[in-house]
Amino acid sequence: MDRATRRAAEQALHAAESAIVVEVASTQGSVPRERGARMLVGKDFTAGTIGGGHLELQALQAARDILAGGETIAQVQAVALGPTLGQCCGGALTLRFERLDAEALARWPLSPPLLRLQLYGAGHVGRAIARLLATLDVEVDWIDEREAEFPPMQEGGAPWPAHIRRHCVDAVEAEVRVAPPRSHYLVLTHSHDLDLRIAEAILRRGDFAFFGLIGSKTKRARFVHRLEARGIAPELVARMTCPIGVEGVTGKSPEIVAVAAVAQLLQTAAAVTAPAARESR
Repeated sequence: MDRATRRAAEQALHAAESAIVVEVASTQGSVPRERGARMLVGKDFTAGTIGGGHLELQALQAARDILAGGETIAQVQAVALGPTLGQCCGGALTLRFERLDAEALARWPLSPPLLRLQLYGAGHVGRAIARLLATLDVEVDWIDEREAEFPPMQEGGAPWPAHIRRHCVDAVEAEVRVAPPRSHYLVLTHSHDLDLRIAEAILRRGDFAFFGLIGSKTKRARFVHRLEARGIAPELVARMTCPIGVEGVTGKSPEIVAVAAVAQLLQTAAAVTAPAARESR
């Protein structure tokens, strides 16, 4: 996670730990990571990745050589992946190595999250989705009226990361109004009546990037009828995704449903950000 890597750099700088920032400064052709990807390398720790494989192995060694030598001036290394490293990507890139200091951190942009999500429901599927999202650069408000359903720790005893925020509230559907514009929503509570109230609140806002409702095609048909009967415009109701998950992924276990649902979220987020990325280029 790129934002997690930057946070690791902040912590290392605060603790006065020596480290090298390895940045993909430029790219040409097919390469493992995009321009701006960074890795933090300390004497006995690393954070982030510039693509793995032989490229990263060489970069790690180069960064630790710089640490051991005490150099303070930034160094640039051009790499042709095929001729130099024998990798089949075929592209070329330039790596920048610089010692971690306040200036290096200031030049390290704090990237926006891939998406912002309100996740309603802390049952089996909600937990499986949260576990996947804990590994991604996302912002998640995880909402349920049943505090006991939120697991205090992840499986294996790891704490939940700061970007997975758990909220136990009574008026669950009221949380819709505090979401940022163009948020993503996944609704998978223990109650169809509660699902309906949340769905109505999301559709009345109307500014969602994605709204997914867990359930079958039969559930969708019933919700469409009830929502339109409550005065929701048919074109808004049509934007509700139910069932959720990318096509072609079969299976009904919580873990499989979660993988399909998270993949769908990432697809939608990429479609939303692609026009802005093209414009910035």
